[in-house]
Amino acid sequence: MKSAISSFFIGVLFALGLGLAGMTQPQKVISFLDIFGYWDPSLALVMLGAIGVHFVLFKLITKRKTPLFAECFHIPIKSNIDKKLVIGAALFGLGWGLVGYCPAPAVTALATFKLQPFIFVLSMLLGMWIYKFFSPKNKL
Repeated sequence: MKSAISSFFIGVLFALGLGLAGMTQPQKVISFLDIFGYWDPSLALVMLGAIGVHFVLFKLITKRKTPLFAECFHIPIKSNIDKKLVIGAALFGLGWGLVGYCPAPAVTALATFKLQPFIFVLSMLLGMWIYKFFSPKNKL
C-alpha cells in the first residue's frame, strides 16, 4: 500500500513538473525539434534538469540496502540494442515529432480537457493493445 501511495504522489509531482515546464504543450516539443526555424531550447533544459536530479538521487538512493516502500530495488539489467528496440524508438520518435506528445505529457495534458490529448492517448492505448494482441505470448 505504501508503494502505491508513494507512486501516486510521485506521479502527481511529475505531472506538476511537466505542466509547470510547459511540456504538456505540443508546440514546445515541435519548436524544440525545429532547429532551423523557431528553435526553443527549453525542452533540452528540462531534460538536463531531470537527468541531473536523477543522477544525484539515484546514486544516493541505491546506497541503501532497500528502497523505502519496497522489498528490493528493481533496476533493469537488459542492455542489448536489438531490432525491436531500434524500430520501437524510431516509431516513438516519429510520433513524438509529428504531434509533439510523448506518453507522460499526453496523459498530463488530459487535465486540459482539450480533444487532441484524448485522441492521442486513446490512439496510444490502441497501439499498445494491437502490439499485445499480435505479439507472441510471454514476450511482453
